[in-house]
Amino acid sequence: QITYIFIDEVQNCKNFEKAVDSLFIKEDTDVYITGSNAYMLSGELATLLSGRYITIDMLPLSFREYYEAKKDTGNSKKELFNDYMKWGSFPYLATIEKNPNVIHPYIEGIYNTILIKDIAKREGITDVSLLESIIKVLMSSIGSPISIKKISDTLNSSGRKISVNTVASYMNALTDSYLFYKVDRYDIKGRQFLKTLGKYYLVDMGIRNLLLSGYSTDLGNVIENITYLELLRRGNKVSIGKLAEKEIDFVAVNSDEIIYYQVAATVLDATTLQRELLPLNRIPDHHRKVLLSLDEIGVPANYEGIGHLNLVDWLLEEE
Repeated sequence: QITYIFIDEVQNCKNFEKAVDSLFIKEDTDVYITGSNAYMLSGELATLLSGRYITIDMLPLSFREYYEAKKDTGNSKKELFNDYMKWGSFPYLATIEKNPNVIHPYIEGIYNTILIKDIAKREGITDVSLLESIIKVLMSSIGSPISIKKISDTLNSSGRKISVNTVASYMNALTDSYLFYKVDRYDIKGRQFLKTLGKYYLVDMGIRNLLLSGYSTDLGNVIENITYLELLRRGNKVSIGKLAEKEIDFVAVNSDEIIYYQVAATVLDATTLQRELLPLNRIPDHHRKVLLSLDEIGVPANYEGIGHLNLVDWLLEEE
């Protein structure tokens, strides 16, 4: 008989590493430990358990999971996707009605737990308002290249005194807590990663809409964020493609397969369509290239080898 042991938020226990390690000497024991930040498998625990553990990265609900939970409510997939963008993807939201008086406190509680318990307490941050200022800058800059110095200059111009090193430290804490994910740029022609002007994507759109005072209207950036998280769920290593002065939204690598993605709200306008296709056309290899948009296109279209898919249909695909 196998004994299953589940330990939640194990990193909050002092000297938990040796306790976890001791469980592995018991026969027929299957141990599951969870934690909500990147510190859990750093340092001593990783050393003690080397070669004896498998890491499973968890994310909030995919749209497919959200849709499966809500499809019998009488709403169309388009309506459900709009709700998914607006309210976010935490599991509890898939079980309740659209009631802001319930949803907002729930999301706020999750955010405050991440901010106060996981970040401020661990990092010894006393100026929580400064941390929140950086969070809001990153949230409002989703889909845009980020310069740490520019963030520092922006905050200093508003009357705060904050160094570049402090901003960098806070941003590292935000990614270690999995509130944000940093995505590096990749020079496709030079085949190397670039150290500057990466992008940051948020773990959940509901948090963003709550903190930035309402449902955001920058639809292109919102669906870009959702696409990035879906690529992670599907097991990809994701970067931003750079090709001379052009940018490819995502380079997704899974085993030996590489797929290039462009994401746009709509490409019904011919000029917009050509602008989105141009970077993909210039890539000097024969890996798959995909354009995702919210346009109703019926059957998948193809532009000289570049596939065009409806984003919502793509999100609902079987993995």
